[in-house]
Amino acid sequence: MTESPPTEPVFDPFAPGFTDDPYPHYAEMREHAPVHRHPLGFWLLTRYEDVSWLLRAGLSVEERNVAEGNPLREMREATYGDQMPRFDGRSMLDRDPPDHTRLRRLVSKAFTPRALRALRPQVVDLVDGMLDAMARARHVDLIESLAFPLPFAVIAKMLGTPSSDHERIRELTGVVVRSLEPVADPDLVSAIVSADHELGGIAAEMIAWKRENPADDLLTALINAEDEGDVLDEDELIAQTLLLYIAGHETTVSLIGGGTLALLRDPGQTALLRDDPGLVANAVEEMLRYDSPVQASRRITVEPVTVGGVEIPAGAFVTASLASANRDERFWGPDAGELRLNRENARQHVSFGAGPHHCLGASLARMEAGIVFERMTARFPRLAQDGEVRWNGRINLRGPSYLPVSTG
Repeated sequence: MTESPPTEPVFDPFAPGFTDDPYPHYAEMREHAPVHRHPLGFWLLTRYEDVSWLLRAGLSVEERNVAEGNPLREMREATYGDQMPRFDGRSMLDRDPPDHTRLRRLVSKAFTPRALRALRPQVVDLVDGMLDAMARARHVDLIESLAFPLPFAVIAKMLGTPSSDHERIRELTGVVVRSLEPVADPDLVSAIVSADHELGGIAAEMIAWKRENPADDLLTALINAEDEGDVLDEDELIAQTLLLYIAGHETTVSLIGGGTLALLRDPGQTALLRDDPGLVANAVEEMLRYDSPVQASRRITVEPVTVGGVEIPAGAFVTASLASANRDERFWGPDAGELRLNRENARQHVSFGAGPHHCLGASLARMEAGIVFERMTARFPRLAQDGEVRWNGRINLRGPSYLPVSTG
C-alpha cells in the first residue's frame, strides 16, 4: 500500500497564534509550498531568492492591473463598496512610473544624507529626554514611552505640522493602517473610512495653514513643488502627507519595539552590543532581518511570469513574504532563526523592500533605531522585561503593542 502524497499547506494568517509568532508557519511554506497559490486569489512567495527577484522585477503595484474576477479584488470591492478610502491608490506607494518616479523625486529631498545629518542632533535630544523620563518612572511600557512617540515626533517635525494636531493624527492613523490588513468587520470598515475622511480634512487644513506659514520643512517643499506647476493635484498632495505620517512612524515603532524585545530575550547578544557600541549599525540591520516590521509586500503581474519553476498568470496579486525571506535557511544558513548582531551579511535583508519601491525612509529609520539602541543599552545595562508582551494583532505591519520593562 502506497502512502498518499502530503497535502500542500495553505497559508493561514488567521490561525491561532499566527500574529504572535508567524515564523513556524513561514518555515512550513518555504519547505512545502514556496510558490503558493492561495484560494483567495493571490500568490505567496516565501523563499529569499524568489522574494528578492520579485521586488526588483519592476512589476506593477497598481490594482487596476488585477484581472477582472480575481477573488481578492472582488472581496475588497465588496468590503468597501462605494466607501473606498478617498486616498487609496494616490500615494507613491501605490503608483507605477512615471507617477511613482515624479512623486518619489519630490519627497526624497527631505531624506538626503545632508538632511538627516542636520536632523540627527534633534533626534538625540528627543531620545535622551524620553530615556530620562523612563529612568524616573523605572517601570514603563516601552512602546508608549519610546518606540511610538519618537518616530512620530520626528516625522511631525520634518513635515513642520502644528503640534495641536498630533494626538488626533496619532489616533486616526492607528485606525487607517488597518486598511492594509484583511478586513471583514463592517464596523471596522466604517471606522477606517471615517478616519480616512477626517485625516484628509486635517491634512487639507495643514496644507492651507502651511501655505500661509511657509518654512524650511517637507510640507512646504511639497506645496511649492505643486505651486510651481508640477502635476501634483490636491488629493495627491494630501495622500503623500498621510503616507509620510503613517510610513514615517509605524514601521520604526515595530523596529524599536521588536528589536528591544529580541535583545531582552537574548542576554548574550545584549552584552555583545553593550560591550561593543560600534556594533550598533550592524545590530540594527540584524534586528530588521530577524523580525521585519513590514512582513510582506505585494506586486501585480501585467504578463505571465515564472517564479521557482511555477508560472503565474497576468493580472495576479503576488505577495512577497519579507519576513519569511529574512529567515530562509537556504540564504542565511542554519542559524537563520537566531539573532546574531555581528552577522556579516545582515544588511542583505529585504525588510525595506528593493528595486524602485525600496523604502524611501530607510536611512531615517536606521538613524533613529541606531541612536535608541546605542544610548538605551548604555543608559540601562539592567533593562529587563517586566511582564508579558502583547502584539498588535496585525498580519502585515506586525510588532509589539505593549512591552513592559524595568530600567533596573
